Amino acid sequence: MFDKDVSIQAIVYIVNNLKGYVTDMHKISKILYFADQNHLSQYGRTITGDDYIKMPYGPVPSKIDDIFKALRGESYFSNCIQPDVSDFLEIKNKYVINAKKQCNTDYLSVSDRKCLDSAIMKCKDKSFGEITQMSHDFAWNNTQMGRRISEKDILREIGDSEAYIEYATAKPTFKLNTI
Repeated sequence: MFDKDVSIQAIVYIVNNLKGYVTDMHKISKILYFADQNHLSQYGRTITGDDYIKMPYGPVPSKIDDIFKALRGESYFSNCIQPDVSDFLEIKNKYVINAKKQCNTDYLSVSDRKCLDSAIMKCKDKSFGEITQMSHDFAWNNTQMGRRISEKDILREIGDSEAYIEYATAKPTFKLNTI
């Protein structure tokens, strides 16, 4: 399930740690994709809880993309953007994300930060084209344009076993005992 507060702090964390590098929406989206992929593989959950959509330049986190559009004023909800978003983030030159504050790491677990750091290292000095190519993986190729990328395919890309993939993507079921 999408966690807006964690997602905002993850974005701020990325921007804070990309000092001296490009902090555009494309790079941030791909860092989040690789961090979520890694976290899902290692810990059985994503960091953001967002769904990734196949777009021409790679996977895009759906709800985070909505946040970016609202910050740019390109959403019906732009006037309603909550202070907890605009207090932390701003858009420059239509695509560059700036952080207005330091990340509140209380929202990010140690494992969240570990996977974010790994994805930042993987992408920080890569060009738009290189990051696009890196994200055009099995999961992206196995999805129709504009559709949600399967978590199972995201895990297959990283090389997880089918047994683990079934375990990690199983939706919990609860059975209530009645008297």
